[in-house]
Amino acid sequence: MSDIKKEEMFGNLKNFLKSKGIEIQEGSYANGIRKGCDILTDTVNMSQRAFDRAKVAVDKGLDQVRQTVHEKTAPKAGASASSRAKSASKNKTSNAKTTSARGKKRGK
Repeated sequence: MSDIKKEEMFGNLKNFLKSKGIEIQEGSYANGIRKGCDILTDTVNMSQRAFDRAKVAVDKGLDQVRQTVHEKTAPKAGASASSRAKSASKNKTSNAKTTSARGKKRGK
């Protein structure tokens, strides 16, 4: 979003009020409204810049989290399909031994 110019805010407000039948004449009242528009313009512009910086920081943090998750969950480069299969068969064997031992305890 591009910055709002200070006079742009006051001019738009002046035109809006004019369309509603209210015309702002130059003077102390108009100067007060102009100062209020200047403050509002500065606030909106600063808020937009802060929002943009926060979005960049959040995106950077998310990228770091994604990278960390990828590193932790990605398969190891040295692991082959056969070594993973051997590991899986060892787990099945140990589970079978545990199950049979439990069955013997119940049978006694």
